[in-house]
Amino acid sequence: MSKKTTLGSEFENMRQLAIEGELPLKAVGIENLKEANPKHMPPHRYLHPWFARRPTPASRLAVLGSILPSDTSSDDLLRLMQIGPKQGISSNLSKYVEQKKSTEAERSGTLGEHYGYPRPFTSSPTDEELKNFHSELKEFWGGELPNILDPTAGGGVIPFEAIRYGLPTHANELNPVPSVILKTLLQYAPEVGSLNGAGKKWADKTRSKAKERLSEYYPSVSAGQSIDSSVCTYVIECPTCGSDIPLVPKWWVRNPNGSGTSVVARPSLNEAGKVSYSCIINPTEEELGEFDPSDGTVSRGGDTECMSCGVITESEVVKSKIADGEFQHDVYCLKIRNDDGTPGYRAPAPEDRRAMEDAADRVDSDYELAQLLTTEIPEGNKTREPRSYGMEQWRDLFSPRQLVAHYEYRAAVEELEPEIRNQHDDRTAEAILTLLTLGASKMIEYNCRLASWHMTWAYPDHVFKGNNFAFKRVYVDNNMSVGEMGHEMHVEKVLDSYEELVSYVPDGVDTADVCQGDAADLPYDDGEIQSVVVDPPYYSSIMYAELSDFFYVWMKEYLEGVFPEIFSGELTDKQNEAVANPERYDGVTGTGSSKAELAKQEYESKMADIFSELYRVLDDGGVMTVMFTHKETDAWDTLTNSLIKSGFVITSTHPITSEMPLRAGMRNSASADSTLLLVGRKPEKNIPPEERSPSLWSDVVTDTRSVAKDAARDLLDSTLTLTKTDVIISAFGPTLRVFANAYPVVDDEDNEVPPRRALEEAREAVTQVLVDEYLEVEGINDLDDVTEWYVLCWLVHEAETFSYDEGRQLGLGIGVDIDDIKRSTKTWRKSRGDISLRGHSGRVQNINEKPENRSSHTPVNPDDLSFGLALDKVHAAMHVYDVQGESACCDWLRERNFDSDSTFKATLKALLQVLPHDHEDWELARDLAVGRTRDVLDLDFSPNVFADDGDDSQQSDFDDY
Repeated sequence: MSKKTTLGSEFENMRQLAIEGELPLKAVGIENLKEANPKHMPPHRYLHPWFARRPTPASRLAVLGSILPSDTSSDDLLRLMQIGPKQGISSNLSKYVEQKKSTEAERSGTLGEHYGYPRPFTSSPTDEELKNFHSELKEFWGGELPNILDPTAGGGVIPFEAIRYGLPTHANELNPVPSVILKTLLQYAPEVGSLNGAGKKWADKTRSKAKERLSEYYPSVSAGQSIDSSVCTYVIECPTCGSDIPLVPKWWVRNPNGSGTSVVARPSLNEAGKVSYSCIINPTEEELGEFDPSDGTVSRGGDTECMSCGVITESEVVKSKIADGEFQHDVYCLKIRNDDGTPGYRAPAPEDRRAMEDAADRVDSDYELAQLLTTEIPEGNKTREPRSYGMEQWRDLFSPRQLVAHYEYRAAVEELEPEIRNQHDDRTAEAILTLLTLGASKMIEYNCRLASWHMTWAYPDHVFKGNNFAFKRVYVDNNMSVGEMGHEMHVEKVLDSYEELVSYVPDGVDTADVCQGDAADLPYDDGEIQSVVVDPPYYSSIMYAELSDFFYVWMKEYLEGVFPEIFSGELTDKQNEAVANPERYDGVTGTGSSKAELAKQEYESKMADIFSELYRVLDDGGVMTVMFTHKETDAWDTLTNSLIKSGFVITSTHPITSEMPLRAGMRNSASADSTLLLVGRKPEKNIPPEERSPSLWSDVVTDTRSVAKDAARDLLDSTLTLTKTDVIISAFGPTLRVFANAYPVVDDEDNEVPPRRALEEAREAVTQVLVDEYLEVEGINDLDDVTEWYVLCWLVHEAETFSYDEGRQLGLGIGVDIDDIKRSTKTWRKSRGDISLRGHSGRVQNINEKPENRSSHTPVNPDDLSFGLALDKVHAAMHVYDVQGESACCDWLRERNFDSDSTFKATLKALLQVLPHDHEDWELARDLAVGRTRDVLDLDFSPNVFADDGDDSQQSDFDDY
């Protein structure tokens, strides 16, 4: 449960809302985690890709909590949210859900059977529930239902939940791609309803037309077989000997890790240096001989080795060749489909290469194909990589055969459109054409030069796994007419999802008002809206417009005639998009600010304009609930600045678990995210920020640290499923409320203090709470600053790779400039813009080598008798133990008197507690803490330091090791 907040005097006559009181956060968080199961996700996620969607339960809570009265009980709120059994549980539903979660692993049936109710996204309120809900709302809101607005609606989860509860709903979105999704969710589903098989009929006709025209490009070499997909690569010419070099990192086509069919493509060169391939199914050691399928021509760094002469071509030379068009598209294995539906594999035949050549010839000779997607890919944050590989127009993201295939599907829909309009009313025809387009657009993401081949499961992978345009040396060319991941699968998934969404919309509800435009310029009257629920753009995390151009150019081909107002632009609107994109300021000089600072200022300005517009359209006393999931202080700083300066008063904040927490062994990929609900109200009598009396920072800072610590302790005691990073971020909410209430805040010299100062203080205060909670180490604060920073990074982030901003902020809190220590200490390195912590192997010189032969890049010399950092001592000891063994390490430790060195012992103990147990350094730290080295060091550690990750209760004795 969340704590109830006390509102200020300016809200005495204002309706008090449930979102400002106690909320059943634990139960809602549990439902969020259940929804995160990739096998059973809500149908709107299958309509079309979008880059950020909030879970249904969190969105439902935000919507309902923002309009229900504050005296709504948690049980009543959960029942209305469709959480909990309909019968048998009369009270304390939250405790019931928590108990079911705690026994979930022992269940014998499905999740629904175990919990006694289905997941909330599958359940809408009954007619009786809606009737009672509307009656209560009308009484509370003066006779009318409140208007709900999502001004940056994106994938549409928030407004779709609003229409499921029969609320007057308004949704705005700047980007045309999600605008099409919104039309489907919020207008076609409630108005057109079920298509009763009409969508499938037109999808089948589309596929039939396209399949007939594409058959020559996907030849059947053997009777009873058809091409499912082709595993493709680029072939360049070796600069030394002229032989073909296919750019393949591994020759596995299917490597199922111990079960199922394994498939290997084996390359060979003829006397002229031309490459050909054979296909080996379930290869034996005898068949492979000395050939290693894991040893391709391309190294991890992108350098390429010639199979003939062995000369290495550096990655930049390879990139230059691809960018200059000095390559050939080639297929090195094909997945086939037998007539009985079973899959198979074969090597490419001459017919396959001729088909690819025929497609290339057609692209060059066909006028319409030559004009298709000639729009230039704009320079940007995410488009830099494909452009560096010579992909300058959107058509360049497709091989010739892929371009022909997508063109034929678009042409088929274009030819069928008059028939569709003739047989259906305008709105239904519009819905059918839209759904066919969504299916085709999804198909494009799995059939382009940036779609990789999934070696484990042997199927195409989608482009945007990492929200970027990463270049792929191995890509997939699908036969979209018969392939497993082709037209039939994608369109049927869209149609099935649409029908499921239709079933969720109660009878008689109105469609939503859907607008496409800038959220800073909304088409609503002053005071027209009672409640805004918004999931705003995430600062610099996602470049929505840059990424969605990939879909936009194809959607425009399909739908420009259907929605000319949506697809009027050449590409998506980047000028009005509220993101922090430093690439927009390339070449900007003379401002005195960095690109990052300029991007931050622009984001803050745009968000201020949006919040000011929301302030305008909200009724006096109206509520705005912001759903924000971001870890960077800059993002919170700019968001808070924008919100405060717009006139809103922050009244409450709530953290909700929103994504599946990751196991210790998976922490390197990311940490779990929580969503923070930040509630702002429009005061009936507002004092403009510039007219308020300033508060002194010296007075505010104490409250800031106190409320952050209290929030952290409450969260740790609450049993909410939050990572340590989430605890810090979740404490930002109460911190910002303190700051906002004191705004404007000035220092002793009358300089304005920005919100980031409060966030920095909160981060430092909460980190100390985490140290007290999780670290059993005396003297941690007596360690040198660099060692303390290193230990705290592992404690807080539970991973070796994490956001640069998070690491920098953590350093600021203890007086470490991480940029200053990067080169001299080698404690961390940059990895794709993030921080990656180095272990002992990346910092310590090899003691077995002569000093003159050792690398100058490693700063720690294990021959030294004294060390500047406590971390250097422990890392050096790990190295000596690792390469020379226990006896030599004992002598090494005695020589340096580490038995009486408290900083060595404190650092070793801390690393044992913060490092994941599958990390090499943890294993070496454990080895140092047991056996003879333990005796030398005179260690007296609690056995808790050896407990399994995430299990403080499991204790082991030193003698077990």
